[in-house]
Amino acid sequence: MKNKSVLRLVFFALFAFAVSSRAAIPSAEELLPSDTLFVLTVPDFAALKFSAKQSPQWQFWNDDAMKSFRENFYSKWNETFAVPLERDLGVKLSDFADLPQGQLTFAVTQNGWDGSDEHSPGFLLLLDAKTNSESLKTNLLALQKKWRDDGKPIRTEVVRGISFSVVTISSNDIPALLKLFPKRPPMQEFGVTPKPKKPSELVVGQFESLLIAGNSVEAVAPVVAHLTGSAMPSLNDNASFAAARLSQFHDAPLYFGWFNAKTFFSVLANVPPAVPNPMAPTVFPQPQWAKIFATAGLNGVNSASFTYHQNPDGGLFDFYVAAPEPSRSGLAKIFLTEAKNASPPSFVPANAIKFWRWRMDGAQSWKELQNLLDDTLPGGTASLNAALDAANAAAQRDNPGFDVRKYLFENLGDDFIGYTMPGNADSQNPPSIFLFAAHDSGRAAFAIQTVMSFAARTQGKVPEPRNFQGSKIYTIPLPAPQIRGANVPQRFLYCTFSGDYVAFATDVSLIENYLRSAGNPPKPLSGANGLIDAAQHVGGAGTGLFGYQNQRETFRPLFTKLKNQQPSSLLTSPLLKAPQPSVDNWMDFSLLPDFDRVSKYFYFSVFAGKTTTDGMEFKFFAPRPPDLK
Repeated sequence: MKNKSVLRLVFFALFAFAVSSRAAIPSAEELLPSDTLFVLTVPDFAALKFSAKQSPQWQFWNDDAMKSFRENFYSKWNETFAVPLERDLGVKLSDFADLPQGQLTFAVTQNGWDGSDEHSPGFLLLLDAKTNSESLKTNLLALQKKWRDDGKPIRTEVVRGISFSVVTISSNDIPALLKLFPKRPPMQEFGVTPKPKKPSELVVGQFESLLIAGNSVEAVAPVVAHLTGSAMPSLNDNASFAAARLSQFHDAPLYFGWFNAKTFFSVLANVPPAVPNPMAPTVFPQPQWAKIFATAGLNGVNSASFTYHQNPDGGLFDFYVAAPEPSRSGLAKIFLTEAKNASPPSFVPANAIKFWRWRMDGAQSWKELQNLLDDTLPGGTASLNAALDAANAAAQRDNPGFDVRKYLFENLGDDFIGYTMPGNADSQNPPSIFLFAAHDSGRAAFAIQTVMSFAARTQGKVPEPRNFQGSKIYTIPLPAPQIRGANVPQRFLYCTFSGDYVAFATDVSLIENYLRSAGNPPKPLSGANGLIDAAQHVGGAGTGLFGYQNQRETFRPLFTKLKNQQPSSLLTSPLLKAPQPSVDNWMDFSLLPDFDRVSKYFYFSVFAGKTTTDGMEFKFFAPRPPDLK
């Protein structure tokens, strides 16, 4: 009897182990093929859902003060979108809401894509239902029945023993989506017979608790191969992804993403230009993608990745661009961050609502810009020099010896700063000031005033500089926009210099306050509550790029505008000619509460950036508001 009891325990232990082993679906990087171009994955959807409910954003949305707005939104959303979509699909969306329990992954694979229309990238959706495996099976059967009842052509494909349903679909099959994303009318080039559009397919199957969906059998085949023991290379075997996994995707992020930039841009750069159509000539040259990518510095980027972590202290978003120093080109060489102090200087007031500081070598960036023009635009440097020589000649009539290159560009330092102060309660453009360091700030300010004033002299006499507390303030008229029937007031740019910095703004009070700070420093932003602790989450303020935003004070005027303005006017633009989905049907912003009732959910955020020999990294951190539990 004792031996039988022991055997039962062993049997049940083995059974439990087998069940747990079977339920363990491999991670996205183990399932996806090595030619993956993009992946966005939530490794544990249950953990993401739990963390989301603890977030300030979730609590803000579910606050009693938001009840009227929230319930109106849900009602309109269900009426205009959710219910029609359920009718089109023949399923209840709520039946799918609780299915994701493990990973939820969206991916794009190369799948033979070479930039032509003949081959399309593969699109994949992976969803691990874990203990909801039977519910997933039931819902898929209901969906297949709906397709058959609607007379859609549906076939079964078996891939390595796993059955997939393949159905031909179009956007016309789902009218609810057309309301949300209206189709633009097709364009036909004169003299060219349009190619017949390939029908789109949806391939859906289930392996244990994993839903596998894709746009072709070829797209889902590598996932099935990895599930069934194939040794074919996976995304884990991609060297660029493996490097990102080691450096970025650790400490259990709630979600992360990766983009294979090198492969993507290489494919596009090698696409041959379209054959000119003599029946439809154009004055615009064919885009030379290789040159465009080189100019932007994209051909030196191996990959880009991002992660998101959340803990009781707040939320951290990390974005990384893998661009090794030897392969950098174009813009990527111009805006390089130097590892220097970027904390708020003492003259930045504590009530500033936005601040950023970027430490880069301005004079070196000017040289790199000239090199970029030489490489990408034939005669580009010559044209630039001709413009500078013309500016010098005009300025030297009154100021012999003036040289804008020496006074400004070659005079640039390694410090660039901007900050924004609170505006009026309903102001959407609060006043901002910009500063840059110069080896001789007086000459640099004089160069800005001289060059910009020539463009404004056609509109009248340029005001003489005025003295303020021992410093000069230059007043530069700005060109007025030409609006028929409107009397647009004259606007000015104010420029000054003090110490190592040149400062300019369109609000003269900011210039005056900056000059006053030399003798009467304000309460500094650097001493704001929680700023030093928050900075540590992004690597400190000594990496060369640092910024701050007071979210509470930047959202306050937005709330005021939304409450007092029709939402449709927010989408008004002369560029938006096609029908746009109107948010009037879903959101009534007049139902928003007074901002003070929900201001406790808004606090501040910081960001920092740095450049290393391997790439560029940018981190963003939002501390948890202290008034929340």
